[in-house]
Parts: sequence; structure tokens; C-alpha cells
Amino acid sequence: MKKRKKLLYVFCATLVLVSMFCVAAYAAPTGDVAGAIEKTWQDASVQIKTVVNKVVFPAIDLILAVFFFAKLGTAYFDYRKHGQFEWAAPAILFACLVFTLTAPIYIWQILGM
Repeated sequence: MKKRKKLLYVFCATLVLVSMFCVAAYAAPTGDVAGAIEKTWQDASVQIKTVVNKVVFPAIDLILAVFFFAKLGTAYFDYRKHGQFEWAAPAILFACLVFTLTAPIYIWQILGM
């Protein structure tokens, strides 16, 4: 019985806190929800582009460059050991690296932003 009472107190306290901190959000006086969402997206799209161009793409480029040079090194050591150079993995990583290096130029036109 004590456990139920304690659980009920915690539930009531959580319910009171949630109701205290909730804020009503209205789309517009006319009730145009789609217009409010479009305006919010237009305001945020500039910030999203900046973050993606300056943080996300360079991070992906760095990771791909490290993997490319590491795979190129391991492929060279395999060549020295077995006498045959395997081009597939370094070529795929290089193509991905070129794709992500040039992506900020054209990706926003494809997405329509």
C-alpha cells in the first residue's frame, strides 16, 4: 500500500510540473497551421544550411579522408605481401569523398532550398 501511495504522489507531482511548464502554441488567428509551419521552416532553413555546410559536411569529409588514406595504406601493404593491388575499396572511398566535397554546391538546389 505504501508503494502505491508513493507512486501516486510521484505521478501527481509530475502531472503538476508538466501542466505548469506547458505553453499553448497558436498557429495564427485564422488557424492557418500550414502557413505557420512554412514560415518556421523558412526562418530555420538558413540556419540549417549554415550548420550543414560548416559542420556536417566537413566532419563527413574528414572521416572519409581518414578512411581513404588508411584503406590506401592497407591496400599497399597487401600489394607488397601478395603482389596484387585491390582498387575497389579505395576507389569507392575516393568517389564518396569527391561526392561529399562537392555536395554543398548542388545539394540545396536539389532539395529546393
